[in-house]
Amino acid sequence: MSEQEQQPREPTEDELRAAYEQQLKQIKVDDVLIQTVLSLINLGSLRAGVVPGSEGEADQQQLRQAIEGVRALLPLVEPSLGPDARQIRDAVSRLQMEYARLASEAPPPAAAEQPAPEAEQEPPPPKPGEPGPAQSSGRLWVPGR
Repeated sequence: MSEQEQQPREPTEDELRAAYEQQLKQIKVDDVLIQTVLSLINLGSLRAGVVPGSEGEADQQQLRQAIEGVRALLPLVEPSLGPDARQIRDAVSRLQMEYARLASEAPPPAAAEQPAPEAEQEPPPPKPGEPGPAQSSGRLWVPGR
C-alpha cells in the first residue's frame, strides 16, 4: 500500500455540509432551548458567586440577564420538562435570592454620595411677597403684569 492510501483524506466542504445538515435534522428545538436554559442557570450560578471558587466572579448585571433569559424561555420548555420543571423554577428562585443579596450589598451609586453641583441645586424658595424665580426672570407671563 502506498502512503496516500493509508492516510485518511480530509472531507470536502460538501461532505462537511451534508454531515452538519444530517446532525441538524436530528436535533429538536426543544433540546436546544432546554440546553440554553440549563446553561443560563449554570452561568447565573457562576455570576452569583455561589459556585465554589467563583466568589470573585460575581456580576450582578450578568446574573440579572441570566435570570431574565431563563424566565423568558421557561414557558416555552416547561411542557417538555414535565416534573423536572420544578427543579428549574427552584434554581431560578435561588438565583433571584442571590441577585437580591448582591443588590443589597452593592455600594450606593457614586452620584448619590456626592452633593449636586451648585448649578444643579434648587434655588431657595422666595420670601413671602417677593416674586418667584420664574416671575423675576421674566420667563413667566402673569396676567395683568
